[in-house]
Amino acid sequence: MSSTAAPPTARCHTVLDSPCGPLTLVATGGVLSGLYMEGQRHRPAQETFGPRDDRPFGEAADQLTAYFDGSRTTFDLELRLDGTPFQRSVWERLRAIPYGETRSYGRLAEALGSPGASRAVGLANGRNPVGIIVPCHRVVGASGSLTGYGGGIDRKRALLAHERGEGYATTGALF
Repeated sequence: MSSTAAPPTARCHTVLDSPCGPLTLVATGGVLSGLYMEGQRHRPAQETFGPRDDRPFGEAADQLTAYFDGSRTTFDLELRLDGTPFQRSVWERLRAIPYGETRSYGRLAEALGSPGASRAVGLANGRNPVGIIVPCHRVVGASGSLTGYGGGIDRKRALLAHERGEGYATTGALF
């Protein structure tokens, strides 16, 4: 390894424009490890994202563009999801929620074999480091109500409307 090679855990980031506003993508060791919106709850400090470098993000950018233009309904990107074993199990379940569908926190807890853990599922959902691609916006309250979303309820409403084929303009969201 040359002395100029980045260590395997080196981080870098880029910023993409989207209908949800600017998205900051973060890679750790060349693998997507973060996707954050402006003003997002639990967004790490900017200085933890490393230098700006667009090189590791070509495929992620292409897939996100296709998602937002309606021609892609799934993502097949390698991800580095750093979290507790429980968080990672929740995030893996989120990836199994089909495009355009929703699941309740309780239903996810049951699927994980912990029917009383809907609150813990909600906390793990809120700490999802790769929003949109790991579709935490598809999780709703028991009654189907739109509950908290780290990117804001307006963005959640817009993403769900987009996935139902209603477009972004019908949501009243301002991004």
